[in-house]
Amino acid sequence: MASLVSPIRPVDLGRGCHAWIPSAGGWGMSNAGLVTGRGESLLVDTLFDLHLTGAMLAGLAPLTDTAPISTVVNTHGNGDHWFGNQLVAHAEIIAARGSLTDMRQAGPAQVRALLAEDSDAGRFARRIFARFDYRDVQPVLPNRVFEGETVLDIGGTEVRLIDAGAAHSAGDTIVHVPSARTVYTGDIVFVGATPLVWHGPFAGGLAACDLLLGLDVDTVVPGHGPVTTKAAVRTVRDYLSYVHEEATARFTAGMPAADAARDIRLGPFAGLEESERLAVNVYTVYRELDPGLPPLDGPELFGRMACLAHP
Repeated sequence: MASLVSPIRPVDLGRGCHAWIPSAGGWGMSNAGLVTGRGESLLVDTLFDLHLTGAMLAGLAPLTDTAPISTVVNTHGNGDHWFGNQLVAHAEIIAARGSLTDMRQAGPAQVRALLAEDSDAGRFARRIFARFDYRDVQPVLPNRVFEGETVLDIGGTEVRLIDAGAAHSAGDTIVHVPSARTVYTGDIVFVGATPLVWHGPFAGGLAACDLLLGLDVDTVVPGHGPVTTKAAVRTVRDYLSYVHEEATARFTAGMPAADAARDIRLGPFAGLEESERLAVNVYTVYRELDPGLPPLDGPELFGRMACLAHP
């Protein structure tokens, strides 16, 4: 079964930078990017299944025919940013060490197992991921891991990779192209959708936003949503600060995490899509405040979101 969504053409951002933005939003509909230099290109992320990734590569072909993809950067370990790696396995694939840890723990086999579950989590996952086809996805992990910061030369174009540490996930990479005043953020930034902090600490997400705000850039390519500016980074930071404050107040009052997620009113953020992610964000705050709380695996996290989305 092929994916049910076809992406649009690449967005030319100028000075060799491009964004690949899907024609529809929602869970798993992620962005990618391309940085072209003389005779080679760097691809920022692959997509959630082989159909979407193949369509993207075909759409990028007018750019990559003369500047083939030599390098791929996976910004983090969520499948919608690396499950298409097998279609670019010829390239050097780079990720932060924390991202590699996530990839090993939540690969295509784990996603297929979640989708097969006869549970609230499984039913919720089948609903939000119905448009994707994971049957032929094989895990192709990065063949180069970095920590801190590294600088690449892509056909004469400088590309900075910055390991922001644990922010949205266990390891998040910022791809900065100084000459183009452009940054690819991965899922540190969502536009129009609810930010998500899978692991924490929340301080990591806030620090990653501050890092982005400190860069000398005009163009921000988020992990999901349209190309934007630093204003969107500030919105993500404001959401994280708001949720941390609201969840902390309920933790202090002795309210269980699941009840707190139902009780919090999102106020200025009520219009964000995928609001059920609040259940994960609240639990992440609670684990910060009480390190004795156990970490939840994927099915448990999706189960909490399912209960918030469909009480």
